[in-house]
Amino acid sequence: MNVPWKVLTSLILSAMALSAQGVQGWARRLEGRGITVSAGLWDAATGKVLERHHEDLALVPASTTKAVTTYALLKTLKPDFTLETEVWGDLKDGVVWGDLVFKGGGDPLLTSERIWMLAQALKKQGVQRVTGSIRLDQSAFDDQREPQGWENTSLNTLPPVLPLSVNFNRDEDGHLVADPERQSREIIRRILTEAGIAFEGRPGGSGTPRSLLVWSSPPLRSLIVDINKWSNNFMIEMLVRNYGAGSWPQGVKRIQEFYRTAFDLGPEAVRITDGSGLSKDNRLSARTLAIILRGAYHDFEVGPEYVSSLKIIGGEPWKLKVKDANLTRRVRVKTGHLDGVTSLCGYLQALDGQVRVFAILLNGPANDDDVWEQVSRWAN
Repeated sequence: MNVPWKVLTSLILSAMALSAQGVQGWARRLEGRGITVSAGLWDAATGKVLERHHEDLALVPASTTKAVTTYALLKTLKPDFTLETEVWGDLKDGVVWGDLVFKGGGDPLLTSERIWMLAQALKKQGVQRVTGSIRLDQSAFDDQREPQGWENTSLNTLPPVLPLSVNFNRDEDGHLVADPERQSREIIRRILTEAGIAFEGRPGGSGTPRSLLVWSSPPLRSLIVDINKWSNNFMIEMLVRNYGAGSWPQGVKRIQEFYRTAFDLGPEAVRITDGSGLSKDNRLSARTLAIILRGAYHDFEVGPEYVSSLKIIGGEPWKLKVKDANLTRRVRVKTGHLDGVTSLCGYLQALDGQVRVFAILLNGPANDDDVWEQVSRWAN
């Protein structure tokens, strides 16, 4: 189709004018729709700000909160850190007298598949029969069932976060279960029975239980991948509670203290009440996110594990969902979505090969296209 020269010229000039407006023009259009914006682009090497709009304005960050919490965990606990589930019982000549006790230690990835492997390990320890049943020890966490700030979020977003939780406390269809402890006991008993360990279900047992097995979770570096790529709320909240010795407030406080000490970012900059970003009481600015992302990028000790945990646009198995195919494998991000919140932060590689750090927080009736419009312009 032939486009008249005057029309073509007008289109080119309009595009040039839009590009010249940069982030300010983009932000003003969003603000005209009732959307509050905090955004910026920084050079990863020097920290120089390249573009910005209200970068110090603290907004609800949604799941980009995980970009903050996961780095603090990696840096302080280290990538090889594991969580332990202990199995106790009075074992004599292949028989456990009384109950087989599972003491939860906050393993967020205690799935049916891994319980099957645990069952094989118990058999190697000589366990053949249990005169009692399965008993759970949930004493590692306090009795708080949800953190501060979840009053305004969906009640079915997250199941109870217990130190021993099987299959994320969800059923086979992914639904929350009404009695997660009962499900955990039933799944453990079924899998151990299928592995050849018999249960008699008799009460009592007068002996003294001893530790039969310590079962470790996958290392933290692996858990962080699942958390950031899949935005797994349950897993990060399990880790935050463990980080606080069973207490959500103490876990959050410890994360804030890490950033105060390591980055000079006080609680006024890292205003969080949970680890996942489900709380609408959380507040972060684009600048705060960028400072943390840039610090992680240059952290030789844990930075590679952290950066690789982010979702790679165009990387398998996470298919490219944005319209600009030119971004394939040039953008690594953590996304965030809540009702009235759309956020994105991470790294991008410019056409000249330079790496940039960026963060976009939108509070209001925004959508993903609003975010990716600006990211595409920054990258291209």
